[in-house]
Amino acid sequence: MLKKISAPVDPEEIKSLRAGDTVCISGYIYTGRDAAHKRLCELLADGKELPIDVKNGIIYYVGPTPAKPGRAIGSAGPTSSYRMDPYTEPLLKEGLKVMVGKGSRSKECKDLLVKYGAVYLSAIGGAAASISETVKECRVVTYEDLGAEAIHRLKVEDFYAIVTYDSVGNDLFEQGLEKYRKV
Repeated sequence: MLKKISAPVDPEEIKSLRAGDTVCISGYIYTGRDAAHKRLCELLADGKELPIDVKNGIIYYVGPTPAKPGRAIGSAGPTSSYRMDPYTEPLLKEGLKVMVGKGSRSKECKDLLVKYGAVYLSAIGGAAASISETVKECRVVTYEDLGAEAIHRLKVEDFYAIVTYDSVGNDLFEQGLEKYRKV
């Protein structure tokens, strides 16, 4: 089922998403990879405020390349998400509701999504050029010294992803395996 959501998100709308749903996102999202996540979590561990507002937010695990003339962003394909697993709970505690990347996550991470009413979406790996067309604005907001791994604020229109793990514990990867075990 196709569901359109705006970012920042409505937490009740996120709770209605189910593994396998296609999501079309429009609004403002942040980028972040492991180096930036580590810094964010260190701030939280030290009792400091984050330089971005993740409440009801979306973080896309991407390190975008520089934009070509006339474009908001260069290539913007998802990175492997498992590297963010150690940093997931502190950000969920701060109200993060959606993470977008590629690949599977740990059981602990999936359990945290249920605990905090959040979801994990998969973007299509190998579709970096196509994904970049959904980005209308891009600016670095913090950690500029990290280069491509800096945190960017993106304005996206019709950014498509698939709900992989939902807030009630459904797992699209497991559902797919079960389907083919029965064949």
